[in-house]
Amino acid sequence: MARRHVRALAAGAVLLLLAACDGRPPDDGIVKHQDLTGSFVPQPVVTKDPGRDGPAPQVEGATPGGTITVYLPGAPGPDTLDPTGGWSVTGNAILQGLVSRSLTQYARGEDGQPVLVPDLATDLGHHNDDFTRWTFTIRTDATWEDGSPVTAEEVAFGICRSLDAEAFPGGPGAEYSRTYFAGSEDYLGPYTDDDPGCDDWSGIEVHGQDITISMSRPFPDMDFWGASMAMGPAPLGEASDPSAYGHAPLASGPYEVKRWSPGEQLVLVRNEEWSASSDPARHQYADEWVFKFNQDQDVVDEIMLSGSTAGRRAVSTSLGAGRFTDASSRLGERLVQQSSPCVASIAPDYTRITDIRVRKALAYAYPYEDAWLAGGDVPDVTRVPASSLLPPGVAGRRDYQVDGEQITYDPARSRALLAEAGHGDEPYPITMAYYDLDQRARDAQDQITTGFEAGGFSVKAIPLQESPYDVWLDPDDEVNQTLDIRGSNWCPPWPTGAAMLPPLLKPGAAYNTAHFDEPAVTEEMERIATLPAKEQPGAWGELDERIMKTWFPIIPTGYVNRLFVFGDHVGNPAGDGSTGTPDYKDLYVVR
Repeated sequence: MARRHVRALAAGAVLLLLAACDGRPPDDGIVKHQDLTGSFVPQPVVTKDPGRDGPAPQVEGATPGGTITVYLPGAPGPDTLDPTGGWSVTGNAILQGLVSRSLTQYARGEDGQPVLVPDLATDLGHHNDDFTRWTFTIRTDATWEDGSPVTAEEVAFGICRSLDAEAFPGGPGAEYSRTYFAGSEDYLGPYTDDDPGCDDWSGIEVHGQDITISMSRPFPDMDFWGASMAMGPAPLGEASDPSAYGHAPLASGPYEVKRWSPGEQLVLVRNEEWSASSDPARHQYADEWVFKFNQDQDVVDEIMLSGSTAGRRAVSTSLGAGRFTDASSRLGERLVQQSSPCVASIAPDYTRITDIRVRKALAYAYPYEDAWLAGGDVPDVTRVPASSLLPPGVAGRRDYQVDGEQITYDPARSRALLAEAGHGDEPYPITMAYYDLDQRARDAQDQITTGFEAGGFSVKAIPLQESPYDVWLDPDDEVNQTLDIRGSNWCPPWPTGAAMLPPLLKPGAAYNTAHFDEPAVTEEMERIATLPAKEQPGAWGELDERIMKTWFPIIPTGYVNRLFVFGDHVGNPAGDGSTGTPDYKDLYVVR
């Protein structure tokens, strides 16, 4: 299998556990957190506005011009700029918000909550009675950065590209397009099947401005899936060859790529051919955007909180936990707490740790709040305990507890479970890996190791010089083959169980890092996908509870909020609830 180069997921999404803390641990080795007050913001229910048309409503007081700098502490940035291959919290929010358009998109509503609206399509699509055929009409006034029109044929070709799991092994189409689109079982994609025009795939039809996609099973969430960049256009033929297009994609949004240094910096400038009247949600206020990846959190905090010139027209996508009290008292509306659809979790290898009592012991040995603080989170503000795989805000989610009450750090309970499982005489050995290039990741791993060892485990923690996801998602990686625990942090691309459970638990799914495989669960996921649309949410919620109480294959470690810091010359400071990132579409420089 081709090596997967994926750093973080989103709608993408994965969230690496990265952060730092000050001082040495107290006597028991676990950091005692300070008393920080705050209120966790629940994930909102997404609404829809199928009639929204361009231009997007003007942001009050917005002025054109200037440069906005975005600091991204601990975030390596996207591995590719190719819209078909993009599946990261960091990259998707930037590229979809500013560079690449798709069938549908999210806007920020008047109440600040996400609204699904049209993008390249004139509405949110039309379906037949059983949701097995969807038709989208492509608008005629969208253009590429070279001034040429974005055609229905190019949108269809971009959608076809998403089926090519060999060319885009880390792309979302490998999970969703290949699952739902008719004919995917016999068609491997335009590059793998040497079909440069997608002539051999019969699952999509183009008639004038109308694109009709046939499904292999009911897909009531196609309008949400349409908001993925993979459901957008690509230039026909060699112009979008994956070997080169991922470095310099053709922009269809308000900004185009000027310069990209992977892992370091991305610079975007105005796309002068973009028409505001064609876009229901995006703006083009700033002249230029500069995204700086892999930044040091302490340095960025000082830039943003000191009143320095470098921070006045800047945004930070995170805040160190130790600066929260200071920032909350000084910054006012420039400190934004944003909900996200993400669930942070760890995944014991189901083929290696086969006893549920050992998996539960790991859950009780995980030092939740201390790991959060060491990882830069603020308890009750950016992290709260999690109990289910489906996060709050997902239709059909059940509020349940695996053991009758919330699992918390309890090393004595962990040791008792290990003894019940026959491992009470000596520590239970586990091997895991962490990202060594960020101090916060090292500090977080120190706390996790200390907690696990107190709970009766012995830990071998392997430092990685690359993103752990590059290792976790590569079955041929030698380090990966030694691991007993991996990550499975997940941000579903739309708010339903269909976007959450199969990608994490279906055999062979790229992000099934637990290597979970239970035929009864697989069969039930297949059955739910064929149910009438109104019955699916409840069925996914019931399955979530059944999986966790019967097998407990994944340990949810927290539901996630984000803290963003905005400089005093960045207008309209706000977050995007659909991705849990800054609302790049609506920001401007105060002139």
